Amino acid sequence: MHAVILAGGKGTRMRPLTVHLPKPAAPLVNRPFLFYQLDLLRGTGVEEVMVCLAYQPQRIEHVLSGGEDHELSIRYVVEAAPLGTAGAFKNCEAYLQGTTIVLNGDILTDLDLTEVLRRHRETGAVATIVLTPVENPSAYGVVEMASDGRVTRFVEKPRASEVASPLINAGIYVLEPSVLAHIPEGKTFSFEYELFPLLLKRGEPVFAYVWEGYWRDIGTPRHYLQANLDVLAGRVKTYSPVRPPRGERFDKSAGIDRLSVVDPSCTVKAGAEIANSVVGPHCFIEEKARIVDSVLWAATRIGAHAEVRRSVLGRGCHIGRAAEIAPGTFLGDKSVVTDYSLIGGEGEP
Repeated sequence: MHAVILAGGKGTRMRPLTVHLPKPAAPLVNRPFLFYQLDLLRGTGVEEVMVCLAYQPQRIEHVLSGGEDHELSIRYVVEAAPLGTAGAFKNCEAYLQGTTIVLNGDILTDLDLTEVLRRHRETGAVATIVLTPVENPSAYGVVEMASDGRVTRFVEKPRASEVASPLINAGIYVLEPSVLAHIPEGKTFSFEYELFPLLLKRGEPVFAYVWEGYWRDIGTPRHYLQANLDVLAGRVKTYSPVRPPRGERFDKSAGIDRLSVVDPSCTVKAGAEIANSVVGPHCFIEEKARIVDSVLWAATRIGAHAEVRRSVLGRGCHIGRAAEIAPGTFLGDKSVVTDYSLIGGEGEP
């Protein structure tokens, strides 16, 4: 059995964090995001994973080639031009055999895929779509289904008054090879807007699997930040964050709470405080700096007495002395904030 991870997007919704780094390679609690998706596939019977690439493919290949043994064979399939979600799946056709699991490259979940596969085989579906309930389904594509789980209709981004179901497409599918015949070769084609409605129109058995556990689309800076905090809090049941011991350059008086993950290569000076946060490799936290509910990517420096709250700072940022980074701030790589500055975000006026 094979799996396909759709990792070719430019991550425009997640800018400025993805200007220099593709979204699937972004660190989530100091671990490349794609590693969490590979975790989902272990124990499902998948032998080879196709990673569909288009934007900065070498960076994703570099990330996946080091660090962890995933117990899975990985093949990289690069698109000459973006083909859409179903088009990328079609682009893998030469390598696919039998039932295939397809994952969007920006979904964090603790879904049990073995149960989805069992349901897929039980119903005899050509396509099984994982659905999940959300508070505001009008921002997504709503999926309606019959009492037996058969999908009956797709409604893309309905108005609030038109919402008949809280269930949305979770970006996870189990597909039979027969669906490939409905996808044109070398053309942009989507699962959501084209393939799945076409299968319904042709009377093909398309079923839903409803997942009410943890699910998050990390595709915006705010969702990405919350995903990090969710992992720290233990809300993602399939992964427990590794909290390394204090590094050699951590001052004894530095306060680091039990939830935070701070890479041991960092320097943390006297009186610094880190609470419910993720600090990447080779960061430098100066005296009495304070970091709360935030994510710092590698090689970022926080000046003495500076404060960072509920924000994400990209690689190689420099935050000056006594600067204040208020909630809702997202800085791209190598951003510089001068001494005593206030960056507003969602902070109070």
